[in-house]
Amino acid sequence: MNKEYLNVIVADHDEGNLVCFKDILKDLKIEVKIQMFWSGTELMGYLKNKNNIVPEVLFMAYNLAEKNAVECLEEIKSDERFNNMVNVFYSDHFSDLEMDEIFVKGANVCLKRPEEYKAFKKVLTEVITVNWQYHTSGMNKDNFIMKVG
Repeated sequence: MNKEYLNVIVADHDEGNLVCFKDILKDLKIEVKIQMFWSGTELMGYLKNKNNIVPEVLFMAYNLAEKNAVECLEEIKSDERFNNMVNVFYSDHFSDLEMDEIFVKGANVCLKRPEEYKAFKKVLTEVITVNWQYHTSGMNKDNFIMKVG
Protein backbone atom coordinates (compact mmCIF):
# COMPACT_ATOMS: atom_id res chain seq x y z
CA MET A 1 0.00 0.00 0.00
CA ASN A 2 1.37 3.39 -0.91
CA LYS A 3 -0.53 5.60 1.50
CA GLU A 4 0.81 8.89 2.80
CA TYR A 5 -1.52 9.36 5.77
CA LEU A 6 -4.00 7.67 8.09
CA ASN A 7 -7.65 8.67 8.33
CA VAL A 8 -8.57 8.73 12.01
CA ILE A 9 -11.86 9.34 13.78
CA VAL A 10 -12.16 10.17 17.47
CA ALA A 11 -15.57 9.90 19.16
CA ASP A 12 -15.87 11.36 22.66
CA HIS A 13 -18.31 13.68 24.46
CA ASP A 14 -15.46 15.21 26.52
CA GLU A 15 -14.11 18.30 24.75
CA GLY A 16 -10.87 18.13 26.74
CA ASN A 17 -10.18 14.63 25.43
CA LEU A 18 -10.89 15.71 21.85
CA VAL A 19 -8.47 18.64 22.14
CA CYS A 20 -5.86 16.34 23.67
CA PHE A 21 -6.20 13.85 20.80
CA LYS A 22 -5.99 16.62 18.22
CA ASP A 23 -2.83 18.10 19.78
CA ILE A 24 -1.10 14.73 20.05
CA LEU A 25 -2.02 13.49 16.58
CA LYS A 26 -0.93 16.68 14.82
CA ASP A 27 2.56 16.35 16.36
CA LEU A 28 3.18 12.81 15.07
CA LYS A 29 5.72 12.05 12.34
CA ILE A 30 2.97 10.09 10.60
CA GLU A 31 0.49 12.28 8.73
CA VAL A 32 -2.98 11.92 10.23
CA LYS A 33 -6.26 13.32 8.93
CA ILE A 34 -8.60 13.50 11.90
CA GLN A 35 -12.35 13.90 12.28
CA MET A 36 -14.11 14.25 15.62
CA PHE A 37 -17.60 13.37 16.77
CA TRP A 38 -19.35 14.17 20.05
CA SER A 39 -21.68 11.17 20.29
CA GLY A 40 -22.25 7.62 19.15
CA THR A 41 -25.30 8.75 17.21
CA GLU A 42 -23.30 11.39 15.33
CA LEU A 43 -20.48 8.89 14.68
CA MET A 44 -22.79 6.21 13.29
CA GLY A 45 -24.62 8.79 11.15
CA TYR A 46 -21.29 9.61 9.52
CA LEU A 47 -20.18 5.98 9.13
CA LYS A 48 -23.50 4.82 7.64
CA ASN A 49 -23.21 7.38 4.84
CA LYS A 50 -21.62 5.36 2.03
CA ASN A 51 -20.18 8.55 0.48
CA ASN A 52 -17.95 9.23 3.50
CA ILE A 53 -14.40 7.95 3.86
CA VAL A 54 -13.99 4.88 6.07
CA PRO A 55 -11.17 5.64 8.50
CA GLU A 56 -8.27 3.30 9.08
CA VAL A 57 -8.49 3.89 12.84
CA LEU A 58 -11.46 4.70 15.05
CA PHE A 59 -10.91 5.81 18.66
CA MET A 60 -14.07 5.57 20.78
CA ALA A 61 -14.50 6.60 24.38
CA TYR A 62 -15.98 3.65 26.25
CA ASN A 63 -18.59 5.95 27.81
CA LEU A 64 -19.80 7.56 24.61
CA ALA A 65 -22.82 9.88 24.71
CA GLU A 66 -26.28 9.04 23.25
CA LYS A 67 -25.35 5.66 21.77
CA ASN A 68 -22.72 3.82 23.78
CA ALA A 69 -19.50 2.57 22.22
CA VAL A 70 -20.38 -1.13 22.52
CA GLU A 71 -23.61 -0.55 20.55
CA CYS A 72 -21.62 1.35 17.92
CA LEU A 73 -19.08 -1.48 17.72
CA GLU A 74 -21.85 -4.04 17.19
CA GLU A 75 -23.20 -1.98 14.27
CA ILE A 76 -19.71 -1.48 12.84
CA LYS A 77 -18.92 -5.20 13.01
CA SER A 78 -22.16 -6.04 11.19
CA ASP A 79 -21.08 -4.01 8.13
CA GLU A 80 -18.29 -5.48 6.01
CA ARG A 81 -17.29 -1.99 4.74
CA PHE A 82 -15.54 -1.59 8.10
CA ASN A 83 -13.61 -4.88 8.11
CA ASN A 84 -10.26 -3.11 7.69
CA MET A 85 -10.95 -0.38 10.25
CA VAL A 86 -9.10 -0.74 13.55
CA ASN A 87 -11.41 -0.11 16.53
CA VAL A 88 -9.76 1.39 19.60
CA PHE A 89 -11.69 1.70 22.86
CA TYR A 90 -10.31 3.98 25.55
CA SER A 91 -11.29 4.96 29.06
CA ASP A 92 -9.78 6.14 32.32
CA HIS A 93 -10.84 2.82 33.89
CA PHE A 94 -11.68 -0.61 32.53
CA SER A 95 -12.74 -3.62 34.53
CA ASP A 96 -11.51 -7.02 33.34
CA LEU A 97 -15.12 -7.87 32.46
CA GLU A 98 -15.47 -4.71 30.33
CA MET A 99 -12.21 -5.46 28.49
CA ASP A 100 -13.28 -9.04 27.84
CA GLU A 101 -16.62 -7.84 26.43
CA ILE A 102 -14.92 -5.27 24.20
CA PHE A 103 -12.52 -7.80 22.70
CA VAL A 104 -15.22 -10.46 22.27
CA LYS A 105 -17.38 -7.95 20.37
CA GLY A 106 -14.51 -7.19 18.01
CA ALA A 107 -12.41 -4.29 19.28
CA ASN A 108 -8.77 -4.39 18.25
CA VAL A 109 -7.27 -2.17 20.94
CA CYS A 110 -8.22 -1.48 24.54
CA LEU A 111 -6.45 1.63 25.83
CA LYS A 112 -6.49 2.63 29.48
CA ARG A 113 -6.00 6.38 29.21
CA PRO A 114 -3.09 7.58 31.39
CA GLU A 115 -3.73 10.68 33.48
CA GLU A 116 -0.52 12.44 32.48
CA TYR A 117 -0.37 14.08 29.05
CA LYS A 118 3.15 12.82 28.33
CA ALA A 119 2.17 9.20 29.07
CA PHE A 120 -1.02 9.56 26.98
CA LYS A 121 1.01 10.95 24.08
CA LYS A 122 3.37 7.96 24.32
CA VAL A 123 0.59 5.33 24.18
CA LEU A 124 -1.31 7.14 21.39
CA THR A 125 1.89 7.37 19.37
CA GLU A 126 2.43 3.65 19.90
CA VAL A 127 -1.11 2.76 18.77
CA ILE A 128 -0.88 4.98 15.65
CA THR A 129 2.61 3.68 14.77
CA VAL A 130 1.51 0.04 14.98
CA ASN A 131 -1.57 0.83 12.87
CA TRP A 132 0.56 2.65 10.33
CA GLN A 133 2.75 -0.44 10.04
CA TYR A 134 -0.30 -2.65 9.50
CA HIS A 135 -1.80 -0.35 6.88
CA THR A 136 1.38 0.21 4.91
CA SER A 137 2.52 -3.43 4.96
CA GLY A 138 -0.77 -5.06 4.01
CA MET A 139 -0.64 -7.26 7.13
CA ASN A 140 -3.83 -9.11 8.09
CA LYS A 141 -5.76 -7.05 10.66
CA ASP A 142 -8.18 -9.86 11.50
CA ASN A 143 -5.94 -11.04 14.34
CA PHE A 144 -4.80 -7.61 15.50
CA ILE A 145 -5.48 -7.14 19.22
CA MET A 146 -3.60 -4.81 21.56
CA LYS A 147 -4.00 -3.93 25.23
CA VAL A 148 -2.33 -0.69 26.28
CA GLY A 149 -2.07 0.67 29.81
